[in-house]
Amino acid sequence: MQRCGLTRITLAALMAVSFADLVYPQPYRSRVTAVDPTTSNPLPPPTYARDDGELHLVPVQGNVSLLAGAGGNITISAGDEDGILLVDAGSDLTADRVVAMLRPMSAKPIRFIINTSMDRDHTAGNAKIAAAGNEFTGGNVESEQQARIFAHESVLERMSRNKGVPFGSMPSDTYRSMLNLSHFFNGEGVQMIHVPNAHTDGDTIVYFRFSDVISAGDIFLTTGYPVIDLQNGGSVQGIIDALNRILQLAVPYFRTEGGTLIIPGHGRVCDSTEVAYYRDMLTIIRDRVLDMIKKGMALEQVKNAHPTLDYDPRFGSSTGSWTTDMFVEAVYKSLKR
Repeated sequence: MQRCGLTRITLAALMAVSFADLVYPQPYRSRVTAVDPTTSNPLPPPTYARDDGELHLVPVQGNVSLLAGAGGNITISAGDEDGILLVDAGSDLTADRVVAMLRPMSAKPIRFIINTSMDRDHTAGNAKIAAAGNEFTGGNVESEQQARIFAHESVLERMSRNKGVPFGSMPSDTYRSMLNLSHFFNGEGVQMIHVPNAHTDGDTIVYFRFSDVISAGDIFLTTGYPVIDLQNGGSVQGIIDALNRILQLAVPYFRTEGGTLIIPGHGRVCDSTEVAYYRDMLTIIRDRVLDMIKKGMALEQVKNAHPTLDYDPRFGSSTGSWTTDMFVEAVYKSLKR
């Protein structure tokens, strides 16, 4: 079945092709099979990313795959044409294992890293992974430099203020509103799109145009409510706007399923249906809290009213670094601003 040039699709044809076949075509699945660096034996690709302290490589679509277990999710574009591009670099503690897992995926080196925010679980691996790479300079010429690191200009500004961030972790290239890579990478255009004042004021979503995959960073999670980083310019309305931007780019395959796939900052691969559900959930909670603010309710009164109650079984948490209580407080303060 061809993805392009279809003029008529029958129900029988749709029933004959499973969603897994569309998302994980066998030729690509075999090409990106992970290799155990200690034994050189191939590892079977998992059907989903498990949070068990190990790295898991999950083919997504086209040239793109997901590497989970390194902190924040790492999106990978790999091919023998141009090498490897990463969206985010995970934790410093897993960087060496990430590099070992990437080596069998392309005969050419790591060329680019794109950071979706300044969060350490997405950027702490920058220095080690970039040092293992090599910047692309055109033709058959290999430069002696490390891989280039792209991010929104706010990321560089905030990381440079933090004395605990090593110089090698900082972006080497920044942009303001949108930036395309200057050439096709592994046969497709790659776009970096800034979504302002969302999770932070420096968030980037990355769109792989031919593979039809969007790497969303922490504006979209399947593991909990989004982190609204008020100190670094985040807002609930900005996250809603960013999710709407993703939905403008995403095109479903059939009846809102399949088609453009979205990789969250944490959690599993999704399609536009799940992004729309997440957007609707945030919009409903925003409107509930805003209504309470208009009635003159204080923060503790809003918390006691439990505006997230019907969504807590799926997204809520009473423990960890980002609890439901913290989320409600961030929504409240964001709207009060």
